[in-house]
Amino acid sequence: MIETISHITIIVRDIEKTGHFLQTIFDAKEVYDSSQKNFSLSYEKFFVVGGVWMAVMEGSPISERSYNHIAFRIPDSEFDEYVSRIKKLGVEIRPGRDRVGGEARSIYFYDYDNHLFELHTGTLDDRLACYSNG
Repeated sequence: MIETISHITIIVRDIEKTGHFLQTIFDAKEVYDSSQKNFSLSYEKFFVVGGVWMAVMEGSPISERSYNHIAFRIPDSEFDEYVSRIKKLGVEIRPGRDRVGGEARSIYFYDYDNHLFELHTGTLDDRLACYSNG
């Protein structure tokens, strides 16, 4: 039986730069650095973002951008604060998609290696209720 997501792994060119990105935007906590002894395929660091284990490994990142993304939930009251954090790093914020009236808000943005992230203010139950009424 599946319990939950174990972890998310992304491949990046510069682990230090990505670590700063994660810590600045997501308040990520660094919990592991393999620089002293590498156990995996390449140099890696582990972070915890909102209770989720996120592994960042050094390598050749994805070459093309797509809509595949990782989304984290944020309180709507902190939406503008997160926009400021993202803008502070100078990364690209992607225009949001058209929304159904009453649907939660999202911020879409790319990291330095073409990974798309989303910060979303709603829940699955919110979305389903909104869609059933639309």
